[in-house]
Amino acid sequence: MLIDFSKNHFELFGLPASFQLDITQLEQAYRQLQAQVHPDKHAHLGETEKRLALQWATQANHAYQTLRQPLARARYLLQLNGIDTQEETNTAMPADFLMEQMEWREAIGDAKAAQDITELEALSHRLRREVQQMQQVVAQLLDEQQAYAKAAELVRKLRFFEKLDSELGDAIEAAL
Repeated sequence: MLIDFSKNHFELFGLPASFQLDITQLEQAYRQLQAQVHPDKHAHLGETEKRLALQWATQANHAYQTLRQPLARARYLLQLNGIDTQEETNTAMPADFLMEQMEWREAIGDAKAAQDITELEALSHRLRREVQQMQQVVAQLLDEQQAYAKAAELVRKLRFFEKLDSELGDAIEAAL
C-alpha cells in the first residue's frame, strides 16, 4: 500500500471534505490505513522502504490528528480553500468579543484565587457549550455557505477560547 502524498487529508481517508465529520468513520479509516502502513509491517524491507513506510505512517498520523480536532479541521478546510486564518498576525477582534474575553479571564482568575473547583468546572462547562455553538456556526459557514472569510474570523475567536480552555484546565488541576 502506497500513500499518495498528493491527496489531501480527507481524500486519504476516503471522507468528504467538510467540517461536519463522522469521527467514527475517521477512526475506522485511520485504523485501516495504519494497519497497512505501520512501520512494523515493513520491518523486513530495506532501509529505503522502511524510511518510506515511516513517512506513510507519519502522514497518516498527521492527517488523522488534523481531522480529529475541530479547530485544526476548520483551519485545514480553510487552507484547502486558499484562506489563511492569519491567527498569528491578525489579532484584531470586535470590542465586544475582547470585553467578553476580559470577563472570562477575570472570572477564571477569581475562581482560581478562591480555589473554587465548583466554579472552575461550571466555567469550563459554560465555555465548552459556547465553543460547541460556535463550531456549529463554523460548520454552516464552511459546509453550507462557503463563507470562508467569516469562518476564518470564527476560527480566530475559537483560538481565544482554546487558550481559555487550557487556562481553565490548568486552574482545575491546580485546585485539585
